[in-house]
Amino acid sequence: MTELRHDWTLEEVRAIHDLPLTALLFRAQGTHRAHHQADAVQLCTLLSVKTGGCREDCGYCSQSAHHATFVEPERMMRLDEVLDAARRARAVGATRLCMGAAWRDALHGPAFDQVLSMIRGVRAEGLEACATLGMLDDEQARKLAEAGLTAYNHNLDTSEAFYGEVITTRTYRDRLDTLARVQKAGISLCCGGIIGMGESLDDRAELLRTLAALDPHPGSVPINALVAVEGTPLEDRPPVDPIELVRMIATARILMPRSMVRLSAGRGELSREAQLLCFMAGANSIFYGERLLTTGNPDVEEDRALLDAAGLVPLDPYASPDPTVQATRERGPRARARLPMVAE
Repeated sequence: MTELRHDWTLEEVRAIHDLPLTALLFRAQGTHRAHHQADAVQLCTLLSVKTGGCREDCGYCSQSAHHATFVEPERMMRLDEVLDAARRARAVGATRLCMGAAWRDALHGPAFDQVLSMIRGVRAEGLEACATLGMLDDEQARKLAEAGLTAYNHNLDTSEAFYGEVITTRTYRDRLDTLARVQKAGISLCCGGIIGMGESLDDRAELLRTLAALDPHPGSVPINALVAVEGTPLEDRPPVDPIELVRMIATARILMPRSMVRLSAGRGELSREAQLLCFMAGANSIFYGERLLTTGNPDVEEDRALLDAAGLVPLDPYASPDPTVQATRERGPRARARLPMVAE
């Protein structure tokens, strides 16, 4: 089995990233097959439970209150609406529901209690539950764990050196502190980044080095290509070359052998062939359904046809090699339950 390392240097990461593409893919494939079911892909559905009006100024985000985009703030979804979405996701084959709220910091009080009910409800429907709610304190992380949360998404986005070029309303340290609280609470980390924002190759390598330095490694590592949204500061950025995305996925796979590497935002702009190359590079998780948080995604039938053509099968729930995910299987509801409705 490939050694799990947390002490990669920037020079080592760049050397891997810059390998001839065929050599890079060969190495990534070997790592992937040593730790994962080679023909299986995790199917996740992403649901925005509270859209728009975020106080952050992330330069890529359509939900920021700082940007004039097509997104209008919406009320928080009701519990029954979320559970209906969970059942629809499960019916088409998804095994994880990822719930996103456009908050800088996770709120306290009734809104947070409502999220806890959503998590319990999603788990009771037989799905893994993931949430992205902004920054957390220790008490919030503990409550999320007690509710049965499988994973918490909190992306680093880019390197620490480039971070201030994209976001000014929080610091890199703020992000790392929340990651530490999530891990302390026993919740699996879902943490990755975005390419195509104007960063250098060293910035990309440093992002991956920082992720691989986390102990344990994140259970899921989303690799996103920028979707340039009109009205955001990054609206004029050129599209990412698919080969650059492939290199990031392959390098992430080699550095974090047991992590689920998720082909995330930007997948809708890729050809079938480019998506298959990403799978060959070690991607074994996708967002599956009609939408990401606010932007389009390949639809279910298109994804099914792609997976069938490639001979790929859906990964079973809780089949990730991440031991934290395995542990959460025993925490929280494991069968359907009658759950109280929580007021908005």
